[in-house]
Amino acid sequence: MPANQALRVLIAEDGAADRLLLAQIVRRQGHEVCTAEDGAQAVQLFMQQRPQIVLLDALMPVMDGFEAARQIKALAGEALVPIIFLTSLNEEQGLVRCLEAGGDDFMAKPYSPVILAAKIRAMDRLRRLQATVLEQRDQITRHHHHLLNEQRVAKAVFDKVAHSGCLNAPNIRYLQSPYALFNGDLLLAAYAPNGDMHLLLGDFTGHGLPAAVGAMPLAEVFYGMTAKGYGLVETLREMNAKLKRILPVDMFCCALLLNLSFQRGTVEVWSGGMPDGYRLSAAGEVLGVLASRHLPLGILPPERFDDSTCVLPLAEGERLLLLSDGVVDSGDAQERLFGEQRLHQVLAANREPAQLFDELMQALARFGGQARDDISLCDVRMLGPDGAAAQAVVYSDSGRSSPLDWSLDFELRGDSLRRFNPVPYLVQLLQEIHGLRPSSGLLHSVLSELYANALEHGVLGLDSSLKRDAQGFSEYYRQRAERLAAEVGGVVRIGLRVEPHATGGRLMIEVRDSGSGFDVASVLARSSQAQGFCGRGLNLVQRLAHSAEWLDGGRLARVAVQW
Repeated sequence: MPANQALRVLIAEDGAADRLLLAQIVRRQGHEVCTAEDGAQAVQLFMQQRPQIVLLDALMPVMDGFEAARQIKALAGEALVPIIFLTSLNEEQGLVRCLEAGGDDFMAKPYSPVILAAKIRAMDRLRRLQATVLEQRDQITRHHHHLLNEQRVAKAVFDKVAHSGCLNAPNIRYLQSPYALFNGDLLLAAYAPNGDMHLLLGDFTGHGLPAAVGAMPLAEVFYGMTAKGYGLVETLREMNAKLKRILPVDMFCCALLLNLSFQRGTVEVWSGGMPDGYRLSAAGEVLGVLASRHLPLGILPPERFDDSTCVLPLAEGERLLLLSDGVVDSGDAQERLFGEQRLHQVLAANREPAQLFDELMQALARFGGQARDDISLCDVRMLGPDGAAAQAVVYSDSGRSSPLDWSLDFELRGDSLRRFNPVPYLVQLLQEIHGLRPSSGLLHSVLSELYANALEHGVLGLDSSLKRDAQGFSEYYRQRAERLAAEVGGVVRIGLRVEPHATGGRLMIEVRDSGSGFDVASVLARSSQAQGFCGRGLNLVQRLAHSAEWLDGGRLARVAVQW
């Protein structure tokens, strides 16, 4: 908001001459004025006209300025309405009363036009600063509620994906205590077509939503491949390759994967980065340890990934205890860890397998442990040959949806330009083409840049050279919001044409705007110098696409993507 913008100023002064003089001074400064003869009238006018600054005489009939200031401040609520007291008082106590009543400044008689103008500008700066703070607070609150709602929705989806399968099978007991809204630990179980049971305990780096991001693709691979009859080795390879492809370099998944064969009485094990698991007798005696022998999933590239497993006998009634590192890594007030020794003591003291989880959690509580990570426990009991039946889950497969000969013309105008972003819609549409699915990021980047250029420079007429520094960048987007809020004229047309090409296909994208165009060569030359924020979009499109050109004076962009 410009500093010299006209303001609505309320002047409350019981002296007619002073009131007229002040009104004249303030009007000459370009502001709108309303006047009151006493405090009660000032409060009434404030409710009716909502002035932005109040000049208030301290001593007035009917209601003095002190009471009027208190009522005006109460009516203003959170909004800052600066009050400048007009007073002939000069003793300290009187001036203190002005400030305690809600005054923000005071001005002694006789009135100086120069000083009054300076005080009004200063109070306006404070008012606008307060308004900005309140707006940002409200934006943060709305964003916070939006994030919480998104997390609730995502958690509902996550829970359905992660907790489907056969975790409710009679031979499985588990406990998961999330350190955050999302549990970075992942526990999955499913029957293979031959009746074997596959079980995965995973622990992503970190906790909360970032740690849960990789859980859904991991669960998709686990359930899908188990249902189709793939063994541990094939499933491990696919999970590792997928996580390596999608996760950032600082994220991975420690995992312990089992295949319980009830028919053969064996368990096949792969463990990467997890704490030791334990093979227990029916009575709880420790028979052996399932040690980690591999790196976690998502670290090694496919060609270096070690998918070797070990197979152990597991008699009917014997059990496997699996746990995440949230148990052994719990620390007390002295930063001591619960550790494996205390865990072994709990296992040795247990006499009733059904009470093991409770005893372990009680031991953690007695230790004074503070959970630093998600805690997951799973107890899996071996069944006899007839103890489980094949319960393969059927998952839909959309197949290869690959239309290769079609075109689409899309035109946006008026409110559509203001309120609708077509890029996500178009990217989703293009994902129906099987060959383009690996290029969703490229398509989104290209379409976003082309549409942004057409809207911002073509339709809205914004000057990209504003973005030469951080301050100009901020001003550019302030102008963008301002022009979008006004009536938007012009149109943006987007054309997509998909056609077979060589052994794959080709996507032709044309984006045309109704603007006045621009000097393409000049913008590309500036972008090649990589100075500031301006001109980078065209260069990015050229790097990502197979070919890119701008025609008709910059009003038409034509880009080709091949696969």
